Amino acid sequence: MDDRLAVLLPVAAVWLAAGLVAEGLPGLDRARSLRRRTGWLSALVVTGLALTAAVLVAGLQSAGDTAIDRAASGLAVAAVPAAVVGMWTARRVRRLRAGAGAFAAAPETPAPHALRAAAAHPLIALPLQATALAALVAVLPALGVDLFATPGVAGPAITVAVLGVSTIGVRHALRHSRLAERAMQPAVSARPAGALHV
Repeated sequence: MDDRLAVLLPVAAVWLAAGLVAEGLPGLDRARSLRRRTGWLSALVVTGLALTAAVLVAGLQSAGDTAIDRAASGLAVAAVPAAVVGMWTARRVRRLRAGAGAFAAAPETPAPHALRAAAAHPLIALPLQATALAALVAVLPALGVDLFATPGVAGPAITVAVLGVSTIGVRHALRHSRLAERAMQPAVSARPAGALHV
């Protein structure tokens, strides 16, 4: 077994768990559940960022061709979406948790559509899932599947990865838009019938 797996598997597992938790947030219809899940997601985000940064920093400080060096070079691609997670996603998750906390006093309080729309924002799930995909790609060479070493495979693999991330982004944007429209419906229906929109 490749010694990089001991370094890369925990990182990939944390990012994959974060991506799965983020995927399910908009489907939660109770404020208390939403608050609890965003707490889990916050913990996973902090853990993922800490593990990724630790591997990358250790790889920079290490000299030679050690397991940590090879793991860090594999995780270099994941550093970009992880940076997006650190700059934007973590703050959105924190605000979402605070918003859900305002409604979570009673166990069965429904989560407002506006909160669910915020949970479906592409800047929450997309960076997490892109980081998870990049971390899984870093694990592949440690398992003996090196796509970039095989001639003629690297180009199509990159194209498929870009198309996959784009598809995920479009799906999240459509879900966010649908929930945002539901959140606006009460305001639209509350407008007097004869009122003109200027």
